[in-house]
Amino acid sequence: MTAPTEEGLSFKLSPVNNARLAALCGEREAHLRQIEAHLSVQISHRAEVFYVQGEDAACKKAKSIIKKLYTATKTTDIVTAEAVHLALVQQTSGNKKPYEHQVVIKVRKHQVRPQNEAQDNYLRQILSNDVCFGIGPAGTGKTYLAVACAAQALANNEVERIVLVRPAVEAGEKLGFLPGDIGQKVDPYLRPLYDALYEMLGFDRVGKLIERGIIELAPLAYMRGRTLNTSYILLDEAQNTTTEQMKMFLTRMGYGSKMVITGDISQVDLPKHTISGLVHAKKVLSDVKGIAFTNFTSQHVVRHTLVQRIVEAYEGQIKASNEPALRSVQPDNG
Repeated sequence: MTAPTEEGLSFKLSPVNNARLAALCGEREAHLRQIEAHLSVQISHRAEVFYVQGEDAACKKAKSIIKKLYTATKTTDIVTAEAVHLALVQQTSGNKKPYEHQVVIKVRKHQVRPQNEAQDNYLRQILSNDVCFGIGPAGTGKTYLAVACAAQALANNEVERIVLVRPAVEAGEKLGFLPGDIGQKVDPYLRPLYDALYEMLGFDRVGKLIERGIIELAPLAYMRGRTLNTSYILLDEAQNTTTEQMKMFLTRMGYGSKMVITGDISQVDLPKHTISGLVHAKKVLSDVKGIAFTNFTSQHVVRHTLVQRIVEAYEGQIKASNEPALRSVQPDNG
């Protein structure tokens, strides 16, 4: 049943199931409020009959999302805020249909599936190229998916070890002297990689693999002079490499190895007037056969809904600050 009105539309969900309706709406109807905030609509309902008020296009999107989420409750007892966010992103970006041939990364009992078209393309490029770059804002899954691919490759005996690398660059604050051995000194910089590994393989297994040297976590400075064969090598936070460091890192790859380089070029912590190695590599290597680039945007963020809004707000601020400079260099045709 659909009855368009001047203020919006109404529709009915079927078959009626109170438990499924409760899962759809969320605690204190939090999921409906999430949809309202994203689409600038108002949603109310009496049991299975829903009323949506707002602009016509937004109302239709809200209806589609609500129906999609209600269908999902056939197979799950809980609808998460993340699931609502992903449904909103897919709807507003035009990707309304699920992927027919979705890449699935399997690590032990854990399965990782892409949540949007960019992630799907990213996984395909990692699997089909020896060197792959993932560039985009925080929360798009660049590092998480790369670690998942590394763990799968190790489990399938495609590589003999995983080498996880980060440049030890402080994010705008001086940490001063850090006590301990080299492992303890670089541990804070590598913590995000640890977190992803623990989720994939479990705390105990990761600890044993690190002890045996099968998983190695290293600062970028310690890569010089090495040749890494049959290894899966991941460089995270690559925007904080210099051009010389990026060249040095890329030339460490030996036979049977794969490399994935991830970073966010909007969060460079290098000294002023220092060119980011990631930005430079994108220009120099974009046409090199065997090297692939995946570019993520704020529309591909899969973290908390606010993360996407934060990224978009900063992007808007950067564009606004650049406009006067752009106008000043325009030729005067008058």
